[in-house]
Amino acid sequence: MIGSKRNNHVPPLMTFTLLIAVCMGFAYASWWDLGLHALQNVGLFDPNALMHHNHEDICKNALHLSNEQRRMCARSPRVFSAIVQGAKMGQEECQHQFRNSRWNCTTSQPSSDLQDIYGDVMRIKSRETAYIHAINAASLAWSITRACSRGDLTECSCDNTIRRKQRKWQWGGCSEDINYGVLFSRKFIDSQESNETAAGLMNLHNNEAGRRALRSRMQRVCKCHGVSGSCSIRVCWRRLPALRAIGEALGQLYDGASHVKLIERDGRVSKLRRRDPQYKKLIKSDLVYLEDSPDYCDRDDELGILGTKGRLCNRTSPGIDGCKIMCCGRGHQTRIRFVEEKCKCRFVWCCDVKCEMCNHRREEHICN
Repeated sequence: MIGSKRNNHVPPLMTFTLLIAVCMGFAYASWWDLGLHALQNVGLFDPNALMHHNHEDICKNALHLSNEQRRMCARSPRVFSAIVQGAKMGQEECQHQFRNSRWNCTTSQPSSDLQDIYGDVMRIKSRETAYIHAINAASLAWSITRACSRGDLTECSCDNTIRRKQRKWQWGGCSEDINYGVLFSRKFIDSQESNETAAGLMNLHNNEAGRRALRSRMQRVCKCHGVSGSCSIRVCWRRLPALRAIGEALGQLYDGASHVKLIERDGRVSKLRRRDPQYKKLIKSDLVYLEDSPDYCDRDDELGILGTKGRLCNRTSPGIDGCKIMCCGRGHQTRIRFVEEKCKCRFVWCCDVKCEMCNHRREEHICN
């Protein structure tokens, strides 16, 4: 309970490291670093484990957060756990969606130095930065919504606002409260941004685009009730989609992201507008970016770019995972590996699966 007497404290090293990170220039850190560094350093992903650590001090000592973020983070161990989970899911989904691209959503900077987990490439207001903001805003909303429906949070539960009866079915069950999840994500994440700068407007726009991608894909699930399976009554409720579907939808928006510029009126920041006026007007579900992306071909430790040297590529693919594009024209090498894998698996009554071990020849192509 917040405000109660506490017997456990954050390890002094953790607090000291956070303070050192601020002094050394935590300029590019964001809320997702709080979650993942807590997970990596003190293992606070399990809500039960959180009970034995002072989550309030962890949140309050994270000086790169806004005052509102620190307050919401410190609300309860389970809220903090949901924030950690949202950050973890956002990073994993980003890395999955870009696993076959030159930029694969990883950084050359070690995760233990408390720099931004996506590297200083976040300094570039590119379409990659747009995707990171969108998927993390959606992931946090997803995580909070799911925590509500599981009963982990006292502030919310099921969504009981949609109880109107339809012609062939009626609302019932436990609809997941996406409204609360989106509201939490908006209040928590957007409080770190300024609507008086071009970068702030870009991040705010992409945060909202991520949440809209989630909200618009809520699923209606129904169950039949009636005598002898007659389905005389069909009860339906709303359920969260798989986050993978949101990651893929945002990936499509990433491909068609809009290059924008800042419009000022009376000497003040006003709004973002497409650079090319021939295209349709911006809508809130679009992803937007202000600066062109680097090519990500060569390693750049200053920005945390890994480069593509040593990356696997697909020799027969004409797409972004193909050796021609992935290797940036440097060519590739081919190596042969022999791997041992399970094969000829069969079901044995009852109840086991038995397999043999077979050697397979695998051809791999690696960028120069």
